[in-house]
Amino acid sequence: MTTFDLRRLKLRSGEQFRDEQEIELEPLELGGQRYLPVPEKVPAELVVTRASTGTVFELAFHVRMHGPCFRCLEDAVLDLPISGREYHATDPQDEELRTPYVEDDKLDLSAWARDALALELPDKILCRPDCAGLCPVCGKNLNDEPHDHGEPEPDSRWAALAELKDRL
Repeated sequence: MTTFDLRRLKLRSGEQFRDEQEIELEPLELGGQRYLPVPEKVPAELVVTRASTGTVFELAFHVRMHGPCFRCLEDAVLDLPISGREYHATDPQDEELRTPYVEDDKLDLSAWARDALALELPDKILCRPDCAGLCPVCGKNLNDEPHDHGEPEPDSRWAALAELKDRL
């Protein structure tokens, strides 16, 4: 877990602090599948800006995620630019004006990076945009072996309705 000690910053209103931090990223579980960041530690730019009513935090980094494709289960690789911004009020009257990543004057960079990464993930992680997936009948990868099983056999439970349809 990577944290940043905010006590070491002595910023006045309008001042800004920039630093390069190495953030440790944890694997993500999504749809029952595990996605791994490669490498596990990524360089990130942290910007802390002191405002008159609080502090603005900005985080930016680039990550490569490896995991299974949603359709065919082959290896999928995502290259994602990540950026996040958080505000933390000095004397918050409302809980929404506090960032959940600051506790005891420590900024939890790993948790913030994980959440920012999760927000940037696409709806479906695919090995390629035109992935055909797996055959629903035999389970073969349709990207490697495109095929068709023809018309499926009609369910015998519907035979009586088929006869009725033919009579009408």
